[in-house]
Amino acid sequence: MPSLQDRPRVAVDGLLRLEGDLVAVLRRNDPFRGLPALPGGFVELGESTEEAVVREVREETGLETRVVRFVGVYSDPARDPRGHVVSVVYELERTGGELRAGSDAAGVVRLNLADVPRLAFDHSRIVAEWIRA
Repeated sequence: MPSLQDRPRVAVDGLLRLEGDLVAVLRRNDPFRGLPALPGGFVELGESTEEAVVREVREETGLETRVVRFVGVYSDPARDPRGHVVSVVYELERTGGELRAGSDAAGVVRLNLADVPRLAFDHSRIVAEWIRA
């Protein structure tokens, strides 16, 4: 039987509009250092994916949010060069806080949804599919 290290890790990503723009973070760390990415991260033991996405968005952007809807699960084993990571993606809405970079984000940016640049991981695909939905 494989060890826990031989299994996929579970992450979350948040899609959040702020005054019509998409909130993204600039990655401080590899992989994809310097590229914009959806705010998100790994689910902690004992935490639901909904709790994790709200926590990660708060830690990375300073914004308080609530889950609006489930968007999808992204599980391509090659989506993260660090290993097999399955991401559960949610659309969120702001409930408070001030936009500021925190934790492992080098910065926080607002992206025009009509002209989204290349994003880290498979986040460009996630955003494109979310816009079309």
